[in-house]
Amino acid sequence: MTIRLTQYAHGGGCACKIPPGELESVVAGLIGGEAPRGPGELLVGLDDGDDAAVVRIAAGTAIVATADFFTPVVDDPYDWGRIAAANALSDVYAMGGAPVVAVNLLGWPRDVLPMELAGEVLRGGLDVARAAGCHVAGGHSVDDPEPKYGMAVTGVADPARLMRNDAGKPGVPLTLTKPLGVGVLNSRHKQTGEVFPQAIAAMTELNRAASEAALAAGVVCATDVTGFGLLGHLHKLARASGVTARVDAAAVPYLDGARQALADGFVSGGTRRNLDWVRPQLDGGAATEDELLLLADAQTSGGLLVAGEVPGFPIIGELLPAYEGITVQIR
Repeated sequence: MTIRLTQYAHGGGCACKIPPGELESVVAGLIGGEAPRGPGELLVGLDDGDDAAVVRIAAGTAIVATADFFTPVVDDPYDWGRIAAANALSDVYAMGGAPVVAVNLLGWPRDVLPMELAGEVLRGGLDVARAAGCHVAGGHSVDDPEPKYGMAVTGVADPARLMRNDAGKPGVPLTLTKPLGVGVLNSRHKQTGEVFPQAIAAMTELNRAASEAALAAGVVCATDVTGFGLLGHLHKLARASGVTARVDAAAVPYLDGARQALADGFVSGGTRRNLDWVRPQLDGGAATEDELLLLADAQTSGGLLVAGEVPGFPIIGELLPAYEGITVQIR
């Protein structure tokens, strides 16, 4: 019997994130307060919703810490494990860090799905972590009605060379290091069972090379594009940096089949919530609703969105001085 993992979860991948507006209201009361006693200085925390926490522990060393997990985004357990691991590692790369050690986070309906499949998920995560040069050392598991998998990852970075989402400056180009469209393709996969190798290849690709290239180019501002879509993550970056981001819609790359999946109606609820959240601060220009939905498409293990030019990757817009409460402008 073929077991389709995506049928055992209400959502899939980063599209199952809590909507950004709801999440921000929940964590608002956790921001600020007295710093705890103990070693280290918190450099990046909850204030601007960056990709990972960063603590300086020595003059030239900072710890980067993150956790990320989600329900199945594809039916193949090994591929799901690889995707989830690449996605968790991406938070460290987005900060300009290098992952050092990860621990697994696994929820599994043990009376419903064979434990052998869980082993394949863990094997996929291990293989991607090894490819990243990152240790995997244990983790935690629970009996869960829905399967969930991801990792908590700890990395290191140079505190003087971080890439933060609040460091964008007017006049700087915007670079995107992976094409969009995995959200609509994953929605089609969940509903039809059709497999899209191009989406799996994009989601399992590590953001290590892009991060290293951005650091070499002197970039100080970046984020990764995941569940809140390009528009959502760009809105957060522009808001944190006090700028307006202009996107050239025609320059944004998409995976083969993404536009057709959108035309056929394979749009997740997470994508629609992303667009609704950004819309009050969005100048959509002449962009159609379909174009805006693609730009808000909830990505899983997407690329880096970099404020700066990174050789070998497409420029999709630029940062401008802030104006009229608009964080993102489409042209």
